[in-house]
Amino acid sequence: MSHPKSPVLSDRTKTLQPCGLTRRLLVMLYDLVVVIGLLMLAAGLAIILQAGNQVAGKDLLYTLYLLAIWFLYLSWCWRNGGMTLGMRAWQVQLMTDQGIRLGWLHCVIRFFGSWISAASLGAGFAWCLWDDDKKTWHDHWSKSRLVRQIVSE
Repeated sequence: MSHPKSPVLSDRTKTLQPCGLTRRLLVMLYDLVVVIGLLMLAAGLAIILQAGNQVAGKDLLYTLYLLAIWFLYLSWCWRNGGMTLGMRAWQVQLMTDQGIRLGWLHCVIRFFGSWISAASLGAGFAWCLWDDDKKTWHDHWSKSRLVRQIVSE
């Protein structure tokens, strides 16, 4: 025997709205705290193992190591649930244009594309202000999108 659905739950609909620039920046700010913590732990481990002073941006291997930590954190979150901690806090989800989780190639393109978006004095991020789908350059390049899930009654 099946149970009738609760009218409260059955009347709710979920819609996906593109994520705007302000919310994107708030997500990035939140995630920055997490990334700084991870990079500090990674730096501490490198200091213990190397017993020397490495300088990010100066020592190539050390810089690549820190970038790998950053990339792995973001990619793991994007691939497992489509959300970093900042995305969870601001109710934003990342998915491909087809509505599925990102693959590794999407993650690589998105990660390095976001550096280009930022290095162009933020023009790649600001692009979402004029884009009909509110997509940044790295959204387009990685064939992905940031969305907010809106639940309405």
